[in-house]
Amino acid sequence: MDTKITEKPEETASGPDAGSAAADDSTTARRAEAADAADDADTDVTGSQDDADDANSLADGTDEADETDEARESDESDAESSAPQATGIGAGAAAVVSAALSVVALTGSWAGRVVSERETLIGQIKTSGTGTPAEQISEIYGDAWHSVALVNGVFALLALLLGVLVLALGGPRQPAWVRAVAVAGAVLGGLGLLLSVGAYFDLFLGLPTAGS
Repeated sequence: MDTKITEKPEETASGPDAGSAAADDSTTARRAEAADAADDADTDVTGSQDDADDANSLADGTDEADETDEARESDESDAESSAPQATGIGAGAAAVVSAALSVVALTGSWAGRVVSERETLIGQIKTSGTGTPAEQISEIYGDAWHSVALVNGVFALLALLLGVLVLALGGPRQPAWVRAVAVAGAVLGGLGLLLSVGAYFDLFLGLPTAGS
């Protein structure tokens, strides 16, 4: 009697348990993808925030540097504006003094009159009773005339030197009126110096002679 042995095929996993496992795997994968996406979003947000902080820091540093540069430029401009003002006051005063000295050199001064009278008195004392007419002319008139020319020449030389000094040291930065007054003082001082030299050496008007 043959006995048939029937092999029972292996049962394939199916049914509700298999479906539940597949659903769990799919849910886990979606959760992992969502977590990765959230991490990427956080990273992007953090990077954007860092970039924004860096930009703000750079902007703050630039603003501070600009403010420092503006303050430095303001200080330099204030120093430059105050320096020319002080220099302009001194140069203007020197130019006025130069012009005044030149006028004194051309018109005469109290010092010149005093020196002239002194020389006249000395000449009269030297020639009283014993001096010849030529000696009297030379001692009384000539010495007094030469003394006045010498005093006026000193004033003219000072005016010329001061006017030239103002023009040489100031340059084009000086106000126009300062340069104009300095030029006038230098020119008049030079003219007064020429007249004084001519008067001292009797180039314009010679001393009178005893026979005239």
